Amino acid sequence: MSQPPTQQRADFITGDDVRSACRASRWTGQTSGLAPGYAQANLVILPEAQAFDFLMFCRRNPKPCPLLDVTEPGEFTPRSLAPNSDLRTDLPSYRVWRDGELTDEIGDISALWRRDFVSFVIGCSFTFEAALLRANIPVRHIELERNVPMFRTNIECQPAGIFHGPMVVSMRPMTPSNAIRAVQITSRFADVHGAPIHLGLPEQIGVSDLQAPDFGEAVPVHRDELPVFWACGVTPQAVLMAAKPPLVITHTPGCMFVTDVLDETLALG
Repeated sequence: MSQPPTQQRADFITGDDVRSACRASRWTGQTSGLAPGYAQANLVILPEAQAFDFLMFCRRNPKPCPLLDVTEPGEFTPRSLAPNSDLRTDLPSYRVWRDGELTDEIGDISALWRRDFVSFVIGCSFTFEAALLRANIPVRHIELERNVPMFRTNIECQPAGIFHGPMVVSMRPMTPSNAIRAVQITSRFADVHGAPIHLGLPEQIGVSDLQAPDFGEAVPVHRDELPVFWACGVTPQAVLMAAKPPLVITHTPGCMFVTDVLDETLALG
């Protein structure tokens, strides 16, 4: 997705900066690397009738779906994460799903809002990227100003109620020594996917072509690098395609909700 020329990536110092720009339609692209140091999150919004099943799905699959907050029905502000936010307007782009089919991609969901909507705010691996950069571990998609590549795998999630389907992973190429350090660093961030689930042999998890991601954008993997895979909060979108609930709203992959929470407050130890 293209960024409007009125706003530059360096302009975003805080989570509120990003949310304000999204609300005013000044930023419509992916959020990796924006407001470094502030936690980012995935979003799933669905009617209360399906909310308990999805809550159980998240509880049974904490690696791809680590819950940061769940709102009351009709509430659109996750107060523990960003008390002045509005989940209807404060993301760059949303996806609307009906019966498992993607039917629209829009920048504001206010007109679709319902009193029975429950919002699930799910940890995102963009959060720990600032820690990787502080450790001088390059993050390829940030260097190239691209969306992170994401892949469906052959790893089935634990089902709950109507929800079932494959895990999605995000991939970052790294040298072996940086991959070891990345495992150590991201293990501290359990609320935003934690340590990688796989590295080195993508075919073992059903990924056949690193240059053909299911979501996001491809990045080069150099001969001296390993592909390193983390569980990804886009997993619910793959699950929606399988479960086919009547109506769900999600973020567009890579277009996250940027919170007021500092990433280090989510780190263990």
